[in-house]
Amino acid sequence: MKKILPILFFSAISASCQSQSNAGLPAESNTLQQVPQQTRSIYSFQVEGLNGGTINFADFKGKKILIVNTASKCGFTPQYEELEKLYQTYKDKLVVIGFPANNFLSQEPGSNAEIAEFCKKNFGVTFPMAAKISVKGDDIAPIYKWLCNMSENGVLDATIKWNFNKFLIDENGTILSWYPSKVKPMSEEITSKL
Repeated sequence: MKKILPILFFSAISASCQSQSNAGLPAESNTLQQVPQQTRSIYSFQVEGLNGGTINFADFKGKKILIVNTASKCGFTPQYEELEKLYQTYKDKLVVIGFPANNFLSQEPGSNAEIAEFCKKNFGVTFPMAAKISVKGDDIAPIYKWLCNMSENGVLDATIKWNFNKFLIDENGTILSWYPSKVKPMSEEITSKL
């Protein structure tokens, strides 16, 4: 009996020490939480379409996505033409999505119906357009909050300073690049990544 007790005692101590040493180490899931990561995927977003209905980003898995904040009364408004050309040229592997926003000098004052009519009549836009949103400030739309914050998208921080900023998302939903307004849709900076 005397020989068994020390063995049991040693086993209990050993198990206790093993348990405590494991308690100090993060579990695999805890380790992932310590690294900056996406809190949600681009594919979790659904937004209202300009003509009604819903734009579901999960529908675009496997394609690149170019997201652009647009305006109808801006010096960069003619980029709609190149956005449509880009969409038509690469539509088998790219979707362009416009987000009308009135954040800069009230350059997108119209209603959703007025914006839709303007885009179709003046530029023949056929790529998906979302309902008018805000791309900065206290009322920033959730998708733009995701696009502009590394803590949410896991890649970069961005500040939208004007209309026609562009985000290129890869086929797996990760941000590849962010472009300022002056970068034209058909520029090599964009097309080389398609």
